[in-house]
Amino acid sequence: MNPETRDEMVARLADYQRAVEIGIGNRPDVAGALVDAGSVVTATDIRPRSVPAGVRFVLDDVTNPDASVYEDCDVIYALNIPPELHRPALSVAKECDSVFVFTTLGGDQPSIPVRRETVSGETLFWARE
Repeated sequence: MNPETRDEMVARLADYQRAVEIGIGNRPDVAGALVDAGSVVTATDIRPRSVPAGVRFVLDDVTNPDASVYEDCDVIYALNIPPELHRPALSVAKECDSVFVFTTLGGDQPSIPVRRETVSGETLFWARE
């Protein structure tokens, strides 16, 4: 992700005190920048991943989530999340009364109702605000 896009995404998410990133993969830059901005961040993935200092990592599968991972979070976000995970992630966000925002891979369209916001050529999909 280019730095301008990352910074714009972080600017939109930094007002949330507690964030969970679903499927951090090998792209921890947004999570790290959110920690630098003062947010408490938990990153999840189905495989062990390295995360920046200050980011808590938890093995979790959003299709069979551990509810305690998402307790008390203000925002759940996901970068390049595939369509088959949109509904499970939204269900988790509803369950914990959290905002849910995500980006998709290339030409993938959201499989759930969203509000679209363009930031530096990337589309943010706000599914729950």
